[in-house]
Amino acid sequence: MSDTNDAGINPDEYEDVWVFIEEHAGEVMPVSWELLEEGKKLTEQTGENLVALAIGEDLEDVAEEALERGADRVLVADDPVFEPYRADPYGAQFRAMVEARKPTIVLIGGTHTGRDFAGRVAVPTHAGLTADVTEIDVDEDGLLQARRPAFGGDILATILCEDHRPQMATIRPGVFEPGDRDENTAVDADAILEVDVVVDESETISEVLERDVGDTADITEAERIVAVGEGVEGDLEPALELAEALDADLAASRAAVDAGWVDGSRQVGQTGKTVRPDLYVAVGISGAIQHVEGMNKSGTVIAINTDANAPIFEHADHGIVGDFADVCPKLAETLATEAVVEVDQ
Repeated sequence: MSDTNDAGINPDEYEDVWVFIEEHAGEVMPVSWELLEEGKKLTEQTGENLVALAIGEDLEDVAEEALERGADRVLVADDPVFEPYRADPYGAQFRAMVEARKPTIVLIGGTHTGRDFAGRVAVPTHAGLTADVTEIDVDEDGLLQARRPAFGGDILATILCEDHRPQMATIRPGVFEPGDRDENTAVDADAILEVDVVVDESETISEVLERDVGDTADITEAERIVAVGEGVEGDLEPALELAEALDADLAASRAAVDAGWVDGSRQVGQTGKTVRPDLYVAVGISGAIQHVEGMNKSGTVIAINTDANAPIFEHADHGIVGDFADVCPKLAETLATEAVVEVDQ
C-alpha cells in the first residue's frame, strides 16, 4: 500500500522493528534479550533495521550490550525522571518516540512494566496492540503474526493488524531463548542515539511513596521448580519440603491458583508463565495440554501422581506413581542424606 488507509495511516511511512529493553536500577529484564533475538529473525525477513529502545537512567552499558547482542541501533532516553519506573513518564516518552520515528513493529516484554505502559502508547498513537503473545512471525507482506492463547488456552489465535501502525505486542517472558552476547563486537558510538526527553518531574502526576511487590516471584528464571496441581488438595507442605531440599521455586497449575492455594504470579501454562528450568517436578498435576505448553522446554521432568494413566507421565523423564504426601518427604530426606554423605567424604 502506498496511500493512506481507512484508518488514516499510510503503512509505507513506517519502518524498522523496535525492541524495548526493560531496565531497572542497572538490571536488564531477561525477556528483553529474548525479544532482541527474535527481532533479529523478523528483520532478516523484512530487510529492515533492528532498533533497541532503552528508557531509564545511566544506560550506557545497556546500550552497548544491546549492540553486542545484534541491534543495529539503540535509541536512549536517559534521565532521572525514569527511575523508579512510573507509567506516565514511560508512556509519554515512548509515545513521543513512536510518533516521531514511526516503527512498523514494536516488541515489549509482557512484564508488569510492559503491560502497564503499552496501552498508554497504543491507544493515543492508534497502534494495534496484541497482549500475552507466545509466538511471532511476519508474513510476505511484512505483517506481524502475533499468536496468543485464547478461549482459556484451548487454542492459539493469530492476530494480524492490517490497518494500524505500529504493530505492537507484549510478549510472555520465557517463551524464547536469548542469543549470545558478542563482547568482541566493535561498538559504534554513532549507533547509540540520545533522544530528547519530553517529560520532566514537574509534569509527572504520579509519585512513588512506597514499593511493596509482594509475592511476585519470577519463576521464568528459576533453575529448579516444584509445581503443584489440583491433586495436592491444598496441602502444600510436602511439596514445599521437597522444594526446600532441592533449593527450588514453588510453582502451580491453573487449578491450584484458581483454588487460591498459590499466588497467580507462580502459575505455569498457556494462561500463566512459560518456564524452562533444568529440573521440573510436577506434583499432583494431571498434565493438561494448557499446562504442558508452559513447561515442555524444561530440562529434566519428574512427575508424581497417584494416577498411573495421568497425561503428565507422557511428558516426564521420570515418573513416580504414589501419594505425594509420602513421596515428597521421602525424596527430601534422601536428598538431605546424600548431601551429608557427600560432605563427609
